[in-house]
Amino acid sequence: MKIALFGYGKMGKMIEQIALNRNHTIVAKVDVDTVDIDFSEMDVAIDFSMPSAAYGNITKCFEHGVPVICGTTGWLDKYDEAVALCKAKNGAFIYASNFSLGVNVFFELNRYLATMMKNLDQYKVSMEEIHHTQKLDEPSGTAITLAEGIIDNTEYKGWKLEEAGDMEIPITSKRVGATPGTHSIDYSSTVDSIEIKHTAHNREGFALGAVTAAEWIVGKTGIFTMKDVLNLE
Repeated sequence: MKIALFGYGKMGKMIEQIALNRNHTIVAKVDVDTVDIDFSEMDVAIDFSMPSAAYGNITKCFEHGVPVICGTTGWLDKYDEAVALCKAKNGAFIYASNFSLGVNVFFELNRYLATMMKNLDQYKVSMEEIHHTQKLDEPSGTAITLAEGIIDNTEYKGWKLEEAGDMEIPITSKRVGATPGTHSIDYSSTVDSIEIKHTAHNREGFALGAVTAAEWIVGKTGIFTMKDVLNLE
């Protein structure tokens, strides 16, 4: 498979190594200063670029018939536009706030637990996410996805950093050392607590998930999620 990398930072380099180990070929490494891009060589594009660049990268790929795997966060105000263009061009697209295979199982566990807790008013939910000090956005895109999973299946109406109001999920964000990513969800009452937690030991899981998604999407058309890739429906 011929892969183009949009964004060649730490994640791009890790994706490159995993792709090469799985006998794929990297045909382009597109960064902020890249001018000439040959889309004709690409079977699939994997975007882990900057929020300011992601939408442009994605739409250019769709215009040239290249399927896109996108893990860049912070650009989702244009997500619906990207989806509309993908459909118009009969393209293929997967966006995920986190491509880790374990995290995507965790997303489904979170949603299932939320449905069970929905009518247990004595429990109040809270969330905590911990990442490395170089991560600029807070809360993380993964934490927001987890919060949305709870909101979709309970009476909660939204989320808020730190102190939240009634029917809002409080999220605590911490930036500690080189922490790859830890997310925990806690339901607490006066008598006990229920907690689920995912801890990433390194960033390789994110890269492996992105390459796995790229392998899966080639030859398909439509808008997909990691649930489709992992058959978690």
